Amino acid sequence: MSAFVESVRAFRLGGALRQPFTIATGSHTKVENVLVRVALSDGTLGWGECAPAPHITGETQASTLASVRRLAPLALGRLAAAGGGLARELEEAAPRSPCARAGLEMALLDAALRRVRAPLYRFLGGAGALVRTDATIPLGPLERAPVEARRWVRRGIRTLKVKIGRDAEEDVRRVLAIASAAPRAALILDANQGYREREALRVWRDLARKGVRPGLFEQPLPKADLGGLAALTRRGLPVCADESVGTRDEARRAVRARACRVVNLKLMKSGFWQALEIAWIARRAGLGLMIGGMMESSLAMGCAAHVASALAVRWVDLDTPLFFARDPVRGLRLKRDGTYDLAGVRAGIGAVPITRWAIA
Repeated sequence: MSAFVESVRAFRLGGALRQPFTIATGSHTKVENVLVRVALSDGTLGWGECAPAPHITGETQASTLASVRRLAPLALGRLAAAGGGLARELEEAAPRSPCARAGLEMALLDAALRRVRAPLYRFLGGAGALVRTDATIPLGPLERAPVEARRWVRRGIRTLKVKIGRDAEEDVRRVLAIASAAPRAALILDANQGYREREALRVWRDLARKGVRPGLFEQPLPKADLGGLAALTRRGLPVCADESVGTRDEARRAVRARACRVVNLKLMKSGFWQALEIAWIARRAGLGLMIGGMMESSLAMGCAAHVASALAVRWVDLDTPLFFARDPVRGLRLKRDGTYDLAGVRAGIGAVPITRWAIA
């Protein structure tokens, strides 16, 4: 007997961070997310999470709550596994609310797979059960950067993502200090659109002169500057497009412009199903994949880990649960050493919010 979507509810999810999470375009000082719960006609529940980032997508907790509640009627009475067809309807109804769509799509898929007792990564074709993330060193006092680098490496994390983009000279010093403190760690630079082309090139060359060659240079220029990104790519920089690619159309434009070598997938900037489409466009063009997020708990980041497994993503940036004062999730959680172990997931995403204190 088929199960249909009987109800969709959205709740505020709040919480504290262990420290401010600051990037070139803004800062998170607390968690202001949205939980989505889908109930099927047979009583099965599915959970999703929305993590609005006002400084990136323009969405807020209040606008995301409103968007989920406005979209909910489109899902009611539908088969739990409606999938891509429903996703297109949601996109047409709320094209500027990707994180709201992502949370609802996530909850629908979680419910459908819980009902048939299939883990998400298996449903998507994944095989590897262990997904290892990097750890991010946000912008902050220069003297803290090497301390943070050593702390993450001691916990077993192998790749460090360094936030830069506000002051090119200081950024070079920051990266060099981190490289000295953690000489065996692989490095990713993320400027979050903070540089002009000449600044980005100078930072890269200054680091190279010191023998530091990061594996990726994520979004060094403003998202609309595909020409500048292409120029850096032609000069040999391993450019990763993040803010420049949030939709399938933007992915196609980046491909045509030859603006990057890697595309960063994020469920919150694209929606779940559109992120998979973007991955297909990138792979077809011979580009590599990274996967990241906003400020999600282990629920949404765990969902992205399933995607990372299924797509065999090379660059994994799903570390934000490590910045939560308390991760409001039981089941699948990000471990201290930066790994998600999907082997224990029996159905769906495998993560459930601890509702007695997570829902505000």
